[in-house]
Amino acid sequence: MADPRVLIAAAGAGTRAGLPYPKTLHPVAGRPILGRILDVVGHLDSCPTIIVSPVGRALVADFLAADGKAAHLVEQALPTGMGDAVLTFDKSPAAADAGTVVLVWGDIPHLSSETLAATIANHRRTGATLTFPSRQVEQAYTIVSRGADGAVTALDETRMLGVEPQPGERDIGLFVFEAAPVLAALRASAAEHDPARGEHGFLQVVRRLAATGQRVEALPIATARELVSLNALSDLEVDA
Repeated sequence: MADPRVLIAAAGAGTRAGLPYPKTLHPVAGRPILGRILDVVGHLDSCPTIIVSPVGRALVADFLAADGKAAHLVEQALPTGMGDAVLTFDKSPAAADAGTVVLVWGDIPHLSSETLAATIANHRRTGATLTFPSRQVEQAYTIVSRGADGAVTALDETRMLGVEPQPGERDIGLFVFEAAPVLAALRASAAEHDPARGEHGFLQVVRRLAATGQRVEALPIATARELVSLNALSDLEVDA
């Protein structure tokens, strides 16, 4: 199997957190979140693709230059959802020969190399279309659904379901997937999406893949620390 391509979704403006710069550039323990992610995934892809906003592009480019890192920067013109963000991968030179893609949300500062390696190894071993690490929590803002046989059937945001967070299994913002079927499923969902219903998300692709008999794996291996993501600065105070 060829080396995977890395895709980092880092178009978040940081506005909700009160930041004057993209939230992926917020320092955690003295290093910007983007740098921390690149430290973990850099051995997989020497020139990852990073999804940026038009206003954040220059700041991300400046950080990469100062850090001595190369990357393909692709813009998500409007904040229309993570599904649309991932589809901007088509604009990256890396998309032409992409087989397996490692997708990381750009606001998770504590992703570990151990979880990354285990997720990739399981993906390769099982031949799944999409694999992600998960964890049982008391308040699951995303919720993994499984069938009677334990197979993953869906991954939903509780807010999109119109329910309050509850005990359950959730993801952490790391996904390993096969580019062709997942991007095709996202294109299909984008074509069917009604903007009046809100953003075009990425997580719904799990339900679509499972419904067509494609294997989706959720591994309950994530640590509590890896659940931390930056939406408000207070989120970073959680240090399990």
